Amino acid sequence: MKKDFMFSSESVTEGHPDKLCDQISDAIVDHFLQQDPFSSVIAECAVSTAIVFIAARFSSTAHIDFSSIARSVINQVGYDKHDFSSKTCSIVTSLKELPPDEQRNFNEREMTEHQLDMLPVKNQVTSFGFACNQTPSLMPYPIWLAHKLSRKLTSVRIQKILPYLAPDGKTQVGIEYKGGYPFRIHSITVVASQQQPEKYGGPSLNKLKSDIIDTVIDSVFADEELQPDGNTRIFINPDGPFITGGPSVHSGLTGRKNAIDTYGEYSRHSGAALSGKDPIRIDRVGTYAARYAAKNVVSAGLAEQCEVQLSYSIGLAKPVSIQVETFGTGKISDEKIASLIERHFDFRIGGILRQFNLRYLPSQVKGGFFRKLAAYGHVGRMDIGLPWEVTDKSSILRSEAGL
Repeated sequence: MKKDFMFSSESVTEGHPDKLCDQISDAIVDHFLQQDPFSSVIAECAVSTAIVFIAARFSSTAHIDFSSIARSVINQVGYDKHDFSSKTCSIVTSLKELPPDEQRNFNEREMTEHQLDMLPVKNQVTSFGFACNQTPSLMPYPIWLAHKLSRKLTSVRIQKILPYLAPDGKTQVGIEYKGGYPFRIHSITVVASQQQPEKYGGPSLNKLKSDIIDTVIDSVFADEELQPDGNTRIFINPDGPFITGGPSVHSGLTGRKNAIDTYGEYSRHSGAALSGKDPIRIDRVGTYAARYAAKNVVSAGLAEQCEVQLSYSIGLAKPVSIQVETFGTGKISDEKIASLIERHFDFRIGGILRQFNLRYLPSQVKGGFFRKLAAYGHVGRMDIGLPWEVTDKSSILRSEAGL
């Protein structure tokens, strides 16, 4: 395993067009499940200049106003200017209502273990979950920092600390590793869109750079053990002023930021979109289950890094393969860890739904549940009480491993 290297990960704000699409798609999923927990829905979204396109197919007793949901999300994200606005954009829908599917209309809370064994997945996917001991959330350090910068960039805009910022922005952090551990901050990049150019009252590029360093970068790193040094390269809008961002500049599409949604490419991900799918889709919730297992392995001290791979085939309830890779950091063999995982974690679709209560969380969480995942990561979040982020099985794993 390579010990000395440099790795970078990026994040984007909730105003990035791809993330705007993810949020619209997941807000639609939330609305369906809030009215009918047994809804089956796939919702995809595309945005471009003044246009939002929503394609959805669903089976549900819920009554959904797709356009109203989209406009509400756009407005909440902060798009209210003439170039792209929740009030003036055109919304086009292509909707397909499907007949009721009795095979999906089951209540996992009331099913026996035998019934759960007979409940097959309807999709095929290989899902990955990862955890490492680089951060408090057991996430890789580059994506952890990139998300913190993106969230702060949004925060200073919403709080009007930097009122001239627009919703679209992105960040990137490069970390130098030595001996397999983060050693120094190699580079920090923040790209922030502005509401208007300097000649119309917007900030100069020098003013923007100073403001971003003071209110975003310095604030994010104030409580970090690893600090930028004199050789850290800091880039603020390196291509010059970014006056108009968002859909008026570049198009967006649901599911196009999988690395940002997961581990910043530090670990593998399935490639399947996570947003816009109800929780019966194993290509979405399998990712959460794999993360749950990997995080508990690292929390238990069985390894410093752990990647869990779950392979599902259509028509079967359980994964056809459960594999573990600890990259040489395991205290016991990867095969033994895989055996422990298989014994103590339920990877059946019904078991995942029951363990995480996924069909009912949109009704229990104010403002919906899945939409909150659509920006700043589906895993590693410490601002939301995600059921797959708990480490409740770490003690039994540690005990049975003999550690």
